[in-house]
Amino acid sequence: RNHTLVEAARTTLIFSHALLFLWAEAIATACYTQNHSIIHQHFNKTSYELIQGRKPDISYHHVFEALCYPKNDREDIDKLGAKGDIGFFIGYSANSVTYRVYMPRTNKIIEMMNVMFDELSAMGFEQNNSKPSL
Repeated sequence: RNHTLVEAARTTLIFSHALLFLWAEAIATACYTQNHSIIHQHFNKTSYELIQGRKPDISYHHVFEALCYPKNDREDIDKLGAKGDIGFFIGYSANSVTYRVYMPRTNKIIEMMNVMFDELSAMGFEQNNSKPSL
């Protein structure tokens, strides 16, 4: 099982061109995703379903290192103040229903619930850069 998680995290880090200091986040996200999606052949259920007794909701799952914009909802922002910043999705909080976002400008990891995701631009970037060269 651990070998599978390490391989999933390695693949995730390589595919997303993530910084290596995010390896622990990649393993935690791989574990979370596998618990919600891999079906045990013997039971025909996911690990989550076996423990919780219900199917997991995967509608809020996102691509690791997807471009995202955590929304700043604070009341003390003036009219022209920044309402958000650019970040990268790196996982799910273990303690609450929030997303973990790496903020490159501040070099910090934050947890927020109100986040806008832009997964398509990252996928388009991957497609454009993966064309064979002559």
